Amino acid sequence: MPKTPKSSPPKTAKSKANRAKRRRLVLAMRITVQKEKADRSERHVGIRQEPRAGKPRTRRASRR
Repeated sequence: MPKTPKSSPPKTAKSKANRAKRRRLVLAMRITVQKEKADRSERHVGIRQEPRAGKPRTRRASRR
């Protein structure tokens, strides 16, 4: 037997505020991670271009 559609409970000011706060925090976290990744990639740019001392790398290590 199919279920009848149920209306969602009314949205309170408290739940709206919590949701907005959570949205802001997630956005801030995402931006922070993007900045960290950019900084990290900038720092690692010079490393790859230098030749390795000793024998050359024949097999590339898995990045996963």
